[in-house]
Amino acid sequence: MQNTANAAGADGPELVDTAPMIEDLHPALAKLREAGPVHRIAGTDGRPAWLVTRYEDVRRLFADPRLAMDKRHAAPGNYSGFSLPPALDRNLLNMDPPDHTRVRRLVVKAFTPGRVEKMREPVRRIADELLDAIEPEGRADLLAAYAGQLPIIVICDLLGVPQRDRRDFRAWSDALITPDPARPRAAKEAVGSMLRFYTGLIARKRAEPGDDLLSDLIRVRDDETGDGDGRLTEDELTSLAFLILLAGYENTVHLIANSVLTLLDHPKTLQELREDPSGLTAAFDELARYEGPASLGIRRFPLEEIEIGGVTIPAGETVLLSVASAHRDPAHFEDPDGFNPHLGRSGHLALGHGIHYCVGAPLARIETEIALAALLRRFPGLRLDVPRERLRWRPSTRARGLISLPVAW
Repeated sequence: MQNTANAAGADGPELVDTAPMIEDLHPALAKLREAGPVHRIAGTDGRPAWLVTRYEDVRRLFADPRLAMDKRHAAPGNYSGFSLPPALDRNLLNMDPPDHTRVRRLVVKAFTPGRVEKMREPVRRIADELLDAIEPEGRADLLAAYAGQLPIIVICDLLGVPQRDRRDFRAWSDALITPDPARPRAAKEAVGSMLRFYTGLIARKRAEPGDDLLSDLIRVRDDETGDGDGRLTEDELTSLAFLILLAGYENTVHLIANSVLTLLDHPKTLQELREDPSGLTAAFDELARYEGPASLGIRRFPLEEIEIGGVTIPAGETVLLSVASAHRDPAHFEDPDGFNPHLGRSGHLALGHGIHYCVGAPLARIETEIALAALLRRFPGLRLDVPRERLRWRPSTRARGLISLPVAW
C-alpha cells in the first residue's frame, strides 16, 4: 500500500480485490483493517475509490465538512454512480449545505418523536396482520413475506401512497440497489418506472391532498407566500419522495431480516428477548452494530487534498467509509466479532453520523423493535428452515442484506 495517491489511473496504487467482501465480508474487512486504515479498491461503480476501514477515521469523516456528497465535486472521470434524472437526483444524499440544511429542515418535521410515537400502534397492527397471513403455513421466506413487507407498508402509509401503486416498488428498488448483471437494462427501466410513478403520484396529491407527508411537502412547495429560502424546487420535491420511500424501505428490510438471523444464531439471547421483549430497545443498537443494513456509507468527495490514516488523497477522488469494518474494529469495541447486547456498546454508525444521520432513524428503530417482538411472541418455535451455510447475502459491496430467509415454526 503506497502512502501517496496519484490521480485515478494505471499509475495509482494497485486495487484491492473486493470479491471477498461479498463472499465473506467480515474476515475480508478484518484483513484490510489490520493491514492499514485506507485502501485503494474498485468502487461500487467499478472505478477506483479509497476505502476507509477503522472506526475512529470512519466516524470522524462522516462529519468532516471537507468531504462533499454533491457529485459535482467528483473529479472528471473519477465517478459515475447511478445515472438518475434531475427529478430523482436532487435528494439529500447528493446535497451539501446550505441546500442540504434547507431541505433537511423540512423533512425532519415529518419524523418528530411525537409523530413517530403515534405510529407504534399502526406498525403493531401491520406486523400482526402479516404474521396472521403466514402463520397457518408453518414456514415462509421471512424476507419476502414479513421483513420485506412491513417497511414498505409503513412508509407508503406515511407518504400516502395508494395500495394499488405499491406492488412493483420492491422490484424497482432491488433493480437499483442490487443490479442483475444478466439484465443490464433493468436498472434503467426501474428508474424510468419510478420517475413516472412519483410524478404521477405528486400530480394526484396536488389535485386531492390528504393527511400524509407527501401532501404536506407539496403544500410547502406550492405555498407562494412562504419564505423562498424554505421552499422546495419541483425536482427537490420529487427527489425527496423518491429518497424517503427508497431509504425507508431498504434499510429497514435489512435491519429486520439481519436481526432475525442474528438472534437465531444466538438462541440464548433470543430466549431472553422472548421472555422480556422490553430488552429489544437496548438490543437494537447491538443488532445494528453486529450486522447492520449497509456495508458502506454513501460515497464522498474531498473538496481539497486530504490526509486520511497517513494517506494523502487528492480533491475529487471517491472516498468510501466502511461501516461494517468500523463496527468490528477491536480498537473501539470490546470483543467486536461477538454479539452481546449486555455490553452496552454504543456509537454504531449503521444509520450514519453527523449532518447526514438518517432522518428516519426513529421510525426504523420502532419498526425493527415491533417486528421482532411480534415475531418472537407469535412463533416460539422459530427456526431456520435450511442449513445455515445455504443462506446467501446479496452480491453487493454496499448493502448488507440476505437474498432470502427461509424459516419454520
